[in-house]
Amino acid sequence: MTTSTAPAQPVFAVLYTYTEDTVTRDEVRPSHRAFLADLLERGSLLASGPWAPAEGRDDGALLVVTAVDEAAAAALLDEDPFRQAGVVANRELRAWVQVMGPWAPQA
Repeated sequence: MTTSTAPAQPVFAVLYTYTEDTVTRDEVRPSHRAFLADLLERGSLLASGPWAPAEGRDDGALLVVTAVDEAAAAALLDEDPFRQAGVVANRELRAWVQVMGPWAPQA
């Protein structure tokens, strides 16, 4: 079993709500995922993925990022191809403190 250490910076849960423009989203998805893979490799992205479809809804995603503060987390994601293509209708950032799990601070 592998263990992860707690991020050195604050963690933010980022909620994306998508527009209904699935055509553009599908076209941009490869560059969006490449962008996220780069953030993951750099250690800025801890996890990401779309919400599971519910009754035909495909309306957003959750990203968990680490940054020095909320403004830096937002700036990090400003370059997301989904955001630049206009398929992110709303983005909410919330500071998040993990108590248990792979990134929780070690007691």
